[in-house]
Amino acid sequence: MAGVGGGNDFQWCFSQVKGAIDEDVAEADIISTVEFNYSGELLATGDKGGRVVIFQREQESKNRPLSRGEYNVYSTFQSHEPEFDYLKSLEIEEKINKIRWLPQQNAAHFLLSANDKTIKLWKISERDKRAEGYNLKDEDGRLRDQFRITTLRVPVLMPMDLMVEASPRRIFANAHTYHINSISVNSDYETYLSADDLRINLWHLEITDRSFNIVDIKPANMEELTEVITAAECHPHQCNVFVYSSSKGTIRLCDMRSAALCDRHSKFFEEPEDPSSRSFFSEIISSISDVKFSHSGRYMMTRDYLSVKVWDLNMENRPVETYQVHEYLRSKLCSLYENDCIFDKFECCWSGSDSAIMTGSYNNFFRMFDRNTRRDITLEASRENSKPRAMLKPRKVCTGGKRKKDEISVDSLDFNKKILHTAWHPKENVIAVAATNNLYIFQDKIN
Repeated sequence: MAGVGGGNDFQWCFSQVKGAIDEDVAEADIISTVEFNYSGELLATGDKGGRVVIFQREQESKNRPLSRGEYNVYSTFQSHEPEFDYLKSLEIEEKINKIRWLPQQNAAHFLLSANDKTIKLWKISERDKRAEGYNLKDEDGRLRDQFRITTLRVPVLMPMDLMVEASPRRIFANAHTYHINSISVNSDYETYLSADDLRINLWHLEITDRSFNIVDIKPANMEELTEVITAAECHPHQCNVFVYSSSKGTIRLCDMRSAALCDRHSKFFEEPEDPSSRSFFSEIISSISDVKFSHSGRYMMTRDYLSVKVWDLNMENRPVETYQVHEYLRSKLCSLYENDCIFDKFECCWSGSDSAIMTGSYNNFFRMFDRNTRRDITLEASRENSKPRAMLKPRKVCTGGKRKKDEISVDSLDFNKKILHTAWHPKENVIAVAATNNLYIFQDKIN
């Protein structure tokens, strides 16, 4: 990637937006996760209503060779339903917390989707032929009188309209006491891990009735609880290595070869706190909301409330890069605490080449950082500039003093509009950004 904007670098332009324009957004329609598959040809979203919508990229047209294919709806299905835990008198939401694709092995696609308690493995397959010419039933499905059957027919496959079917192949349930916050497919493509607030389980994709508990930080006395697990991910190349982050701002890297229960970490990543900047909110804003390995496996990225940090796996005492996402909010932490925004969990993602990173902010802004040039840019997901190929203008937030023409005042930011979920195409500069109930797709400008 040449850069994230400005100068001679390529710039981002609008491609598509999916979702209703209505001002009144139904809670069930709010997007709660976004994920490209390994090839980038499919893009899945999950919402608070328990639905999964899969978009497929259209083939490039010969008439317009420079236009890259658009994403159109490929399949929509209800992944989870609301449930009730009668033992604990708790409602279990249908909201999809995470979606993770499995690498494609045959014509069908497989993905894992999770709500607070249950993980499901879905098979998405196509059918464009059907069998006709049965011996025992007519074309309309009625049984034929057996005494009138005088000849044997060989059924033949006839073409039909393409049908995309989603069927649940495995249901992994009853393994989490607390809410699932992460699922991650291992690089052996046979196992995956799932994490909740206090435990991490390792599953085999073929076995639903048992999982192995590999991390358990639950104290004997819950009053002694000081931290919770906030995110976990498997290493992209080493199937024995995984990391998990905590609400205290620390990251632990574990090796499953060392012990069956990975309560003892192999590496412990923590940045020492600057005593001069300590405040009442320090502990809350240092909580890590997301952790992602780079595609190369050499680095990992963590997102806390105000910043994104890139860590070298070989250096535990401090991050190699720190990027401020919205430092102008530091003076607003008191009001953000009162309206609960300070507890928002922002995700982050790497570009396909690991040279740039992206994460969300408020007012439907999202941030990009170029790791090579150290340039950064703020862009907005908005319908106002939603003409195809329309360039995205960089946005700037004014913190005080005289506001310039194109700047927006920090006091006029809309904290109800937030970009929590983003995804970057694994091979191209195409990004998907979830803004409440709308999914925006942007791409770099092709001259």
